[in-house]
Amino acid sequence: MQEDHTNELNTSTTCNQEADTTDTWYAIRLFTNCQMKVDQYFRDNGLESFIPMQYKVFEDEKGRPKKKLWPVVSNLIFVRKSKPLQAMKELFTQNQYKMSVITRDRSTREYYEIPAKQMMEFKAMCNPEIEMRKFLSSEQAKLKAGTPVKVCHGPLKGLTGRLVRQSRKYYLLKEVPGLGVMLKVSRWCCQPLTE
Repeated sequence: MQEDHTNELNTSTTCNQEADTTDTWYAIRLFTNCQMKVDQYFRDNGLESFIPMQYKVFEDEKGRPKKKLWPVVSNLIFVRKSKPLQAMKELFTQNQYKMSVITRDRSTREYYEIPAKQMMEFKAMCNPEIEMRKFLSSEQAKLKAGTPVKVCHGPLKGLTGRLVRQSRKYYLLKEVPGLGVMLKVSRWCCQPLTE
């Protein structure tokens, strides 16, 4: 059973842009339904973690609609690499929660490191206050064809991603291991990135 996340917009879901300038991040798949406890475990060990959250509407005991923050994916958490690799590995393996760090490929088992800028943009796009947003699995995101762009105007100015079209609307797609997020954007605000 999923835990109740009534008022849990904690430090893991806030975007601390100053702290995100250099450290890479890891995406971790959990094999437990204790996502908030794992989040607390990382914070207790001095690590910044992030769980993408969104509002869901539920009925309270009197049948009235109530908004609650809820994890977008129940088994995914992102952790900032702010300690040496060996110390991070120990924290991932020597705890009571079963987890697996997403790797680049199965043969080397090398952890996939998400660049700081990419993670900062992903966290900004995951803001639960943004309404015109869609989340995709990493498999769904890979199937979307789109041009790499940078947003040059408007509230999303400076963000990069792929410009994709769905249902006659344009979206900026940002992918990280395990998850993708799309925000509605005007294609006229975007400039193609040159390689």
